Amino acid sequence: MTNEMMMQRDIEVVWHPCTQMKDHESIPIIPIRSAKGVYLYDFEGNKYIDAVSSWWVNIFGHANEYINQKIKEQIDTLEHVILAGFTHEPVIELSHKLRELTQLDKAFYADNGSSAIEVALKMSFHYHLNKKEQRKLFLSLENSYHGETLGALSVGDVALYKETYGALLIESIQTPAPKDQSIEAAKKALETLDLILNKHHKEISAMILEPLVQGAGGMKMYHPHYLKGARELTSQYGVHLIADEIMTGFGRTGSMFACEQAGILPDFMTLSKGLTGGYLPLSVVMTTNDVYNAFYCDYNEYRAFLHSHSYTGNPLGCVAALATLDIFENEDTIKTNKLKSLFMIRQLERFKKLENVKEVRITGMIAAIELREYNPKERVGVKIFQLALKRGVLLRPLGNVVYIMPPYIITEQELCKVFDAAYESITML
Repeated sequence: MTNEMMMQRDIEVVWHPCTQMKDHESIPIIPIRSAKGVYLYDFEGNKYIDAVSSWWVNIFGHANEYINQKIKEQIDTLEHVILAGFTHEPVIELSHKLRELTQLDKAFYADNGSSAIEVALKMSFHYHLNKKEQRKLFLSLENSYHGETLGALSVGDVALYKETYGALLIESIQTPAPKDQSIEAAKKALETLDLILNKHHKEISAMILEPLVQGAGGMKMYHPHYLKGARELTSQYGVHLIADEIMTGFGRTGSMFACEQAGILPDFMTLSKGLTGGYLPLSVVMTTNDVYNAFYCDYNEYRAFLHSHSYTGNPLGCVAALATLDIFENEDTIKTNKLKSLFMIRQLERFKKLENVKEVRITGMIAAIELREYNPKERVGVKIFQLALKRGVLLRPLGNVVYIMPPYIITEQELCKVFDAAYESITML
């Protein structure tokens, strides 16, 4: 099979996500035959550094031998079992590990990040309902993104989604995100948050935010002081705090979870993406005993939480997650990531001198290069994607923001190639 043959077979039947399919009349789809480490290989032997961790999920490299082996062992023992009325060792062990890591008490499993957001929203609303309160509002940050199921879209702040699906969405309100990473910006944004909570707290079930970094919103970053203040204010006003750590969790921001950098404990923490090392769909909502106990009752009281998925707590996914956590523990990943983040900071310096670069920013192993405003019709992101591919690097800009979010196993030499490809592509616009 050649790349061209695979592309034609694909176009006949596959509808790709986040894609205007007509684009592929002129932009080739890249069929990937195999992957190893940070590299993706197509059907003609070309290789590409996966500088976006395959949509932010692959943290320890493709075809990781340790994770591979653990999944192979599990597949011969138990591939899946219903989690209602039954349990299994991988889900028990993973839940205990996550309780230790997050300091939250209970784990409720789902299939993917958006599903975890749905669980957290429903759980918060239902908690208040069990307390005889109707709280129909949710509060989120401006410029936020939390997924693409209807509840997750509702608490996001992406204009295109709101315009298209507005009639289907539940009610939410937004509060300004800090405009930059300074503590002053955090304090100013907290002043507005205080006003909103003071006015609406009796109507709001929960505030949801992405800690430290707003991912799909353009990798906007803010100071941990905002997180700390948001936790204090939501506690003061009796509103739940949902920390969406789907993208920021598992070492991406320089700590195991971004919340640690503010020293806070949310009421809910949603986890997915890096949870299984990029191998299998799995998500989890971690929450407190206080939330759990609001649903704990005799059956005839009808206060049980109403949510389920067929593949909830899938053993293969749980084993992949356990193997991923083993690697964190055995290889001191967080310490190594901090050193690589320093290297990435140095690589970013040269971008500051480019006339078409508005700002560079970094948190942990997330680097962002924001370009000056281009006309959307110029499709700058698509141009950079194509130019970087010619240099053997997969970059997938978010509009005018070129971001680099590589697997943690990437070497400094490979990082240099990634930043060189980004730099050369930006200078060719």
